[in-house]
Amino acid sequence: MSLYFEAASVLTNAENVGGSLKSRIYDKKDLKSTPAQLFALVTEASKWSGVLKEVVERSGILKEERKLTPILALLLTHDLLLSKRGVAAPATHALKLAITRHKARLNAEFTKARLRQGFGTLQAFREHINSSSNGTEEAIGGRNGVQTRPVRHPRWIRINTLRTTLKVQLDTTFSEYLQANSLADVVSESGSAKIFYLDPHIPNLIALPPKADLSKSAAYTSGQLIFQDKASCFPACLIDPQPEDGDVIDACAAPGNKTTHLAAILCERRNHSAEADQKQCVFAYERDKRRAGTLEKMVKLAGADRVVKINGGRDFLTANPETEMLRVGALLLDPSCSGSGIVGRDDNVKIFLPDPKATDNTTASRSKSKKRKRQQTAPAAPPPELVPVEIEESPEDGASKDAAALKDRLEALSSFQLRILTHAMRFSAARKITYSTCSIHFEENEWVVFRALASPVAKERGWRIWKRSDQVEGMKKWERRGVWEEGKAEDEQSLREEERQEVLEGCIRCEKGTDEGTMGFFVAGFVRDSDVPAPTVKAIESAENDDVEEEEWSGFSEDENQEAEKKTKVNHGVAASVKISKKAKKKRNT
Repeated sequence: MSLYFEAASVLTNAENVGGSLKSRIYDKKDLKSTPAQLFALVTEASKWSGVLKEVVERSGILKEERKLTPILALLLTHDLLLSKRGVAAPATHALKLAITRHKARLNAEFTKARLRQGFGTLQAFREHINSSSNGTEEAIGGRNGVQTRPVRHPRWIRINTLRTTLKVQLDTTFSEYLQANSLADVVSESGSAKIFYLDPHIPNLIALPPKADLSKSAAYTSGQLIFQDKASCFPACLIDPQPEDGDVIDACAAPGNKTTHLAAILCERRNHSAEADQKQCVFAYERDKRRAGTLEKMVKLAGADRVVKINGGRDFLTANPETEMLRVGALLLDPSCSGSGIVGRDDNVKIFLPDPKATDNTTASRSKSKKRKRQQTAPAAPPPELVPVEIEESPEDGASKDAAALKDRLEALSSFQLRILTHAMRFSAARKITYSTCSIHFEENEWVVFRALASPVAKERGWRIWKRSDQVEGMKKWERRGVWEEGKAEDEQSLREEERQEVLEGCIRCEKGTDEGTMGFFVAGFVRDSDVPAPTVKAIESAENDDVEEEEWSGFSEDENQEAEKKTKVNHGVAASVKISKKAKKKRNT
């Protein structure tokens, strides 16, 4: 019975811990239930909670069973009605008895709910719930105002050219599949449909129906197929490592999809170039030791271990750009972000809990005599409004609950992201950088790009935005580009319109919930000429420290600015007197 108490604890989030739902469950050391069973219960119950909330309320069991809390009632009802194994508890357990004695009533209310929504069979109802939980929801117009409908997200699969080829896979794994003319033809199909769509932007990428499952296929288990969202393929595709680029760094590598994609492109270029450097490799940094273990397994499975060198447990920021990795000409950066663009992110799942008060009328009418019921029939209660209870407070939830908290979090993240990006710009041989996030927020995306371009290291070393016209063909054709959000950027008036538009045109955006079938994602590239001299790291750091000291006063009020101006004048006067005294001393010594 601990399964249900542990699931209830996870869902109520009593400790308000961070991280995704999966990480919070699998990282728990004191679980009595298996993590897989617990995760399955929580996610499945969340999917059905909108229906089960109504079933529990209409049955009136919360009024009769004092031992059941709303969340326990929902979890137990889910397993009682929808799980093949039923309630996972001994037959004599008090909570199991409390729910099973109402099985007939709960079953009847569930059947009514299914029929009210127009589904003749449980299987049809189940398919509807599963498809509704896949992807995101988009707003649509209706007679009753704005409504939402689920947007189906395709299953993207990258053909791993380190172990196979697209032609081989089309002739074997997908030999019985039909090739669709559009992505829409694929996403509208069921998971069992044998149909695929060949992506026009990313080489060796195909899309299958949303519920397609190839996880047990020989091609997947041998590392020939890699499940990877289309947008996640953009950074490696954009950076397009060539033999003359030297070594490549993946600065935040785990779990390893982008790393193995880089390795695959690198090896493909090597095989097609007579002047290829056989020692060219990818250096993968991952500071978290546990995630580094996942990265190592992924790299080995994909057959990329011959070209990928893993720096497990080491932070990329500790790498010295003057003394280490002197052959590195390209860097891929995908730092920590809010994750607001991830489709179906498990820490954004909502569960709808039954309201105990909503059972009063139902229970009261049931307690009356049959004769009284025949004489007076109570009017049917309107369907209860679903009030969501968040599993976890994600950045999006915080936006509605506490805008200030979201702002602080985005500021902290963007500062860290900027630090990663400017550190990458210090590598002396670097000529290409891609910066990406799975975020939809301007603060983590375009504004980081503008701030990086304005940094001392970018100006000294000649870094500029990778123009759309110079990008690889697939990225050049992508229509969604960077956006500008008024009022969110400091000194935005100092940017000339043509400069701003050139940078935004070089940025690439993906939006979730569109017909393009991607998650929310952002990527921008930076390039520099090979003849620009590299200043010393100390000179750059000194300039950046000066810049930081100046920026510290930008957020003050007018009175504080006046006070700061006085202090600055005093400091400048002291600095000037020190310089004069030094000159006078030098003159005397001469």
